[in-house]
Amino acid sequence: MAAKASLAMDRGMFKAGERVCVAVSGGADSVALLLALVEANTESAQNKTPLGVVLRVAHVHHGLRGAEADGDEDFVRELCERLGVPLTVFRVDTAARQAMQGEGVEEAARELRYEALRGLMASGVVDVVATAHTLDDQAETVVMKMLRGAWTEGLGGISPEVQVSGGGKIVRPLLGVRRVEVEAFLRERGQAWREDATNQDVSLTRNRVRHVLMPMLREFNPGVDALLARTAEVAREEEAFWQAEVTRVLPQVLLPGKPVRGGGRAVSTAVGEVGYAIEIERLRAMRSALRRRIVRAAARMVFADADVAYVLGGEETAKVLALAGFGGVGGAVTGKIGSRLELHGGLRVERSAREIRLWRQGY
Repeated sequence: MAAKASLAMDRGMFKAGERVCVAVSGGADSVALLLALVEANTESAQNKTPLGVVLRVAHVHHGLRGAEADGDEDFVRELCERLGVPLTVFRVDTAARQAMQGEGVEEAARELRYEALRGLMASGVVDVVATAHTLDDQAETVVMKMLRGAWTEGLGGISPEVQVSGGGKIVRPLLGVRRVEVEAFLRERGQAWREDATNQDVSLTRNRVRHVLMPMLREFNPGVDALLARTAEVAREEEAFWQAEVTRVLPQVLLPGKPVRGGGRAVSTAVGEVGYAIEIERLRAMRSALRRRIVRAAARMVFADADVAYVLGGEETAKVLALAGFGGVGGAVTGKIGSRLELHGGLRVERSAREIRLWRQGY
């Protein structure tokens, strides 16, 4: 009997002895990842060198889709029992988070899911969490980021590996695998999977990209998925270079507070106020690519103590630079001394004769 084909999973993401938790929803991708890891962890004629990791599974019930979601949980529970893999089930209230945070359902569910998975690592139960994102997911993510005007950090799409603060990492070993390969892998093994009916709802952005836009793009270039995945890889490499460069340059140009009469600088002018300034002549000496990134990095520094990293968008960055006298945007403030901007999240920018200053009130 011919050997069954295996998935082109990135085994290099795992080290012998690691405790690996596979996030399993019950869908084809995550079921295939679990089976692939079980096979890779088992010595056989086709697998002479087992991974040697300790496997467990986590399933998140999002409190949505009623009986269908209950069925997903039952399916994952039965699968884990058959494979002999321990299971942890998390039940979260997605609707409550939506109401509290004002997020969309997809975003709220994702945040709760990763909060649960990070909690497993923080508790010391596991060292690694493996999710089943595929090359198709990567391509769709890059397209969505493009449509939203993302910078290179966004065009980098789904990172293959993410270090988690406090210890542990999240890995995506199937990012080089197409969804059709995943389904073929499961069919060859007679392994069923669950279908989430909401994945067909094209009122949701990702589904519309998946079912409407991506098929159209494949008509222009059948290899567009791999092309977009490669674009993401290049963007991540570019972003890593720029992050290092900005880290080197920023301390040389960023000035705390604001100047005071007689020389020196006041760290703040009001209780809780946080602000930084950059001399316009220092910006003028930079190439425009670095200038943009320095302004965005300065904005992040103003919100360094925030729970979520502050992101200055492309249009807002152009407005700040126009305020400093570098180009203009339709309707933007010009580089007039004394001009001010108020941007999202409470960021304020003001122009003096020598500086632009970015600041906010304390929380």
